[in-house]
Amino acid sequence: MQQEIIDIKRKALKINLNPKIYGTFAEIGAGQEVSRAFFNVGAASGTVAKTISAYDMTFSDEIYGAEESGRYVSQNRLLKMLDHEYSLLIERLKGDKHEDKTFFAFANTVTTLNYTRTNDPHGWVGLRFQSEPGGLPNEIYFHVRLLDTDVQMQQRVLGMIGVNLVYAAFYYANDPKKMIESLVDNLNVGSVEIDLISVQGPDFKDINNLLLNLYLIIKDFSTAAIFDSDSHPRQAKDLLYKKDVMILRTKYGQKSNPNFNLFNKAADQFQLVNKVEDSNLIVMIEVLITNVLTAAQETPDDIDLEVVAKRAEEMCKTGNFVIVSNFTRKNRLAKYLDRCRPKSVGMSTNINNLKFVFNSANFGDNYTGHLLSYVNDMFSRNVRLFAYPFLDKKSNTVINTKNMPVSPEAKPLFDFLILNGYITDIEHYNEGEVKTV
Repeated sequence: MQQEIIDIKRKALKINLNPKIYGTFAEIGAGQEVSRAFFNVGAASGTVAKTISAYDMTFSDEIYGAEESGRYVSQNRLLKMLDHEYSLLIERLKGDKHEDKTFFAFANTVTTLNYTRTNDPHGWVGLRFQSEPGGLPNEIYFHVRLLDTDVQMQQRVLGMIGVNLVYAAFYYANDPKKMIESLVDNLNVGSVEIDLISVQGPDFKDINNLLLNLYLIIKDFSTAAIFDSDSHPRQAKDLLYKKDVMILRTKYGQKSNPNFNLFNKAADQFQLVNKVEDSNLIVMIEVLITNVLTAAQETPDDIDLEVVAKRAEEMCKTGNFVIVSNFTRKNRLAKYLDRCRPKSVGMSTNINNLKFVFNSANFGDNYTGHLLSYVNDMFSRNVRLFAYPFLDKKSNTVINTKNMPVSPEAKPLFDFLILNGYITDIEHYNEGEVKTV
């Protein structure tokens, strides 16, 4: 049964009329759109203790402390804002008048589209809140990308997301899936992407943040999620900007560990060819939320997220970063990475996957158009593929780029990619490291 989507004004008014909900709003960038939504519906005096918008960096630094990175639209800045505003709220609002209140501190730090339309509009949004008077606080925060091409629309979207968050925290905290889904209530499809979420606190003690971030992918809020070796979610651009990124692609249903011996050789070649410093290298294992190669863009509906999460956690324990995605094709992964502006990218791939791409029989009409689009998306930036050999059981032959079957119409393009080093074989392997397919 489809759930009713509550209008933004109704949500804001319901919060304002709840005598127990009381707190502060701190907003940097994109105006005070969230607090404005509560003021506009009336009765805000029952909800709003304070609003603040420290646009000037000097003022902001005096309140929240300076940022070593110099970046004000960041996770670190958001958490500093929540720490400061919530602590101040608890410190100042003591006594009988407020003893039955459940306090909250809302914060966001956002950049919308600039005048020359050359930036990437995005931001961090968060809430620290009590679920009962005097209780320990809970926390929800997430990263958004604003996709509308109009600044006023982006500001409007930000205001709606803020109201949705406050409402979700106080009314849906016991249902994490509903809480996440409600964050985009009343928003147009394609206006926002939520690519990271984190929750903590007594109300969320049994919640797996890795599983929550996978749910974002299933609900098409995002296309991928990245985790560190401790299974904590990481924001893609913050992690990968100007880094040299090496990726091993796997499927979540694999019953064995990836071939790390060959992957290490691929990583060594990547470092040698691209002159990569150890300190700038990011190694990631990709876990695909699909076990089939298709041209479809949609995530399958029958995915068991618990199984995917278990596989992702196993890969995190190898000490590497892990990216979980629905990128059935490498070119989609390359496009996703490109918006993170890495210095260079290397991908390890099985020769069998390349054989699929360069075989016209696997595609319908206009194969050459599909292939050109794939190659353009894949190699328009500094991306290299390092190909795993495999053993053909029938002929007892090791297959690599030199003897891989290629359709005649794709052969000239394939030869060009080999000649210019876009695709290369993994070298110096032992016979025992070569697997069958």
